[in-house]
Amino acid sequence: MTGSLAIAGLGPGDAALVTPEVSAALAEATDVVGYAPYVARVPVREGLRLHPSDNRMELQRAGEALKLAAEGRNVVIVSSGDPGVFAMAAAVFEALEASPAKDVTIRVLPGVTAMLAAAARAGAPLGHDFCAINLSDNLKPREVIERRLLLAAEADFSIALYNPSSASRPDGFRRALEVLREAGCGERIVIFARAVTTPKERIETVLLRDARPEMADMATLVIIGNSATRRVGRWVYAPRRAS
Repeated sequence: MTGSLAIAGLGPGDAALVTPEVSAALAEATDVVGYAPYVARVPVREGLRLHPSDNRMELQRAGEALKLAAEGRNVVIVSSGDPGVFAMAAAVFEALEASPAKDVTIRVLPGVTAMLAAAARAGAPLGHDFCAINLSDNLKPREVIERRLLLAAEADFSIALYNPSSASRPDGFRRALEVLREAGCGERIVIFARAVTTPKERIETVLLRDARPEMADMATLVIIGNSATRRVGRWVYAPRRAS
């Protein structure tokens, strides 16, 4: 008997932002697979098997989920935010290419991203054209990251930065700020949104010329406004008309 695999986004942290579709999939699941902190967010119940694993084990997690589904289990593999945004959906399809379990029923269930949750807390900084860049160099060269930052600045996008800093990458965000300053973005508004929708939430807004590397960690989503982004009271927004 062939089971099913749902690739689900748990949202940014607040249980209220888990979609009903994801909640229904979790209620029907026999197994939940994922990075340990995300699996810990799933309510425990009788008959549910949890399969937590360490960071940087995306392909192993994906392979395990496909194997369980091929054995007839109803599996949910969880990510934070949305599973298709720097998360598990791409890893599952990468593993699927090398897997014999191609007849498994797969669904991708969207979730609220950290980027969108952070933008909502700040106002509407993504109200015009924007892009998202992952600053982690685990899977792409630092040179590619810097070129994409430069091109996004030149195109005058608002930019959402994921994974700005970690213990293994202490200089990545510092270099990103340097690239953006060299591109003439010093007067742009920058939003630091840490642990959005959790009790540890902190929102800080500064100009890019005043931004410091230590203002961001792995729990921080950084949004850099475009050249027209402005403040109105406590809110930050990107005008709907291009400058």
